[in-house]
Amino acid sequence: MLLIREETVRRLLPMAEAIRLVRSAFEGLNTGAAVNQPRRRLFTAGGAVLHQLAGSYGNYFGTKIYSTHVKHGAWFLVQLYDAGTGRPLALVEANHLGQIRTGAASGVATDLLAPVEADVLCVIGSGFQARTQVEAIRSVRRLREVRVWSRNKERREAFAREVGATAFETAEQAVRGASIVTTITFAKDPVLSQEWIGPGTHINAAGSNNPQRRELPAELIRRADLIAVDAMDQAKMESGDLVLALRPEEWDAAPITELRHVCAGRTGRTSPAEVTIFKSNGLGVQDVAVASHVYEQAMAEGAGEQIRLYS
Repeated sequence: MLLIREETVRRLLPMAEAIRLVRSAFEGLNTGAAVNQPRRRLFTAGGAVLHQLAGSYGNYFGTKIYSTHVKHGAWFLVQLYDAGTGRPLALVEANHLGQIRTGAASGVATDLLAPVEADVLCVIGSGFQARTQVEAIRSVRRLREVRVWSRNKERREAFAREVGATAFETAEQAVRGASIVTTITFAKDPVLSQEWIGPGTHINAAGSNNPQRRELPAELIRRADLIAVDAMDQAKMESGDLVLALRPEEWDAAPITELRHVCAGRTGRTSPAEVTIFKSNGLGVQDVAVASHVYEQAMAEGAGEQIRLYS
């Protein structure tokens, strides 16, 4: 069994390849070549939470297990197995792997749903996950401007310097006039107003997978012409942006689809003026897709550390 460290993941998983793999995973969900299992959580009295999500992709299946504590941080691992034999293949340190695959999912959605001429990106949030959001969207659109707003002035200005963006004093200033908006925060309540969103805008809501938290207001959810989720079953459990905006009986009538259907060309943007949303929660099958690539590359070049099991 191979132990693959963070530095190896960073080196072997460039953004363009991650976008290709995540899109392939969505396509596999259409054809049956991939399977996803929604996230499960175990809560402890001390405030720690254990999260588990799984999937299969091609010749591999696996699970991502991570622990979080609001005061002490988060730790991510992916366990990868051979789908034909069940043999354990790799244990992957997955902080960066999760960061890049989350960005890659927004890249896939932006490529499919944003107008081809969209060239101004606004990012709300400047934390750990925001960097790969910018990197992914730059991979699929030729951006002439990147804007950022977050609550902490020092952090947003440092982030702007790091990624070549402009920091704005208010969220409204940053959002108005942007053709692509990505929210990647830990906010409990909406971070923007639907009045700031112009016709034709594409929005990636990527910051929350908690049914009691949302980044987008109900008015924007109801206004949207198309909302793509990464998986409908998981969205109904985790997407606070949707759960808090729509009554259960409204889901079937709302313009909500899975991103895999957009990948297959079954639905998508039909006019330049439509407002589209991608509500990202993160899927286990995405983790398995990118982890399998890292594993194959590591095996090819002899990277990683061999671990003996059941010896």
